[in-house]
Formats: sequence, structure tokens, C-alpha cells
Amino acid sequence: TPTEVRSRARRIAREHGGIGLIMIDYLQLMRVPALSDNRTLEIAEISRSLKALAKELNVPVVALSQLNRSLEQRADKRPVNSDLRESGSIEQDADLIMFIYRDEVYHENSDLKGIAEIIIGKQRNGPIGTVRLTFNGQWSRFDNYAGPQYDDE
Repeated sequence: TPTEVRSRARRIAREHGGIGLIMIDYLQLMRVPALSDNRTLEIAEISRSLKALAKELNVPVVALSQLNRSLEQRADKRPVNSDLRESGSIEQDADLIMFIYRDEVYHENSDLKGIAEIIIGKQRNGPIGTVRLTFNGQWSRFDNYAGPQYDDE
């Protein structure tokens, strides 16, 4: 629960003089028992609580989120902010929303094998856009893209 995360984070920060980063893998696994009847309200409370925790402890909180399956029905499978599962409050509370897209996951004969796109869907204090990286699946490693120029589509 968000209360448990906050309690542990406060204790660790107190014992170790601070925290550098909080990772949540993944947001939809968290629960708020008092709101379990309404998943939308529950996710909103989780999102707000994590945002408040980040401000309280002055620490970045990275929360992984599941995507809706609706993107699989589109021709262009690149995720957008509205593809975040139960996304309204997540979109609102997040300072930064990033997606990883690999064309070869959806298209077996893709010309973009070994290429990943980091899509910045929201950045409260900066630009949005796409950055290409080289993806080495053998080691699940991302490296700087050194291929030919590409157009932002």
C-alpha cells in the first residue's frame, strides 16, 4: 500500500540520511483497501500518495505502469499517454512519462530490429519527443544510437 511504502521510505531515509530513488514495480499491484471498490479512485490515491512522498522526501519516484491493450488494435503501436492503464490520475500527477517502443516486438520482419525508441510523452519542465537507442537483446542493454539519421514520424 502507499502507506507501507511511505513508512518504509521514511524509516530508510532516517536511518541512512536520505534516499536517492524510489522504484515501484508496478503501480497497478499496489492497493488501498478503503478504496478497493473503485479502481479508478484507488489508482488516483496511489498516484497522489507517491507524488506527495516524492515532495516530502525530495526524492524521485519512478513508478512502472501497465499499458491498456487498446494500442494493439492500432496500426501504429507506439504508446501514448492515454494508453497508461487507469491513466487519468497517472497522467495528471506525473512530472515525466516515458515509454520504450521496439518495432520488432510487433512486426517480425521490421527494418528496425535492434532499435528502441524512448518516447517522452510528458515532461513538465521540458520538451517531449522521441530518442532512438540501440537495443542489444542478448544482454537487455540499451546503447546510444549510432545509425543513420531518422525522421520523427
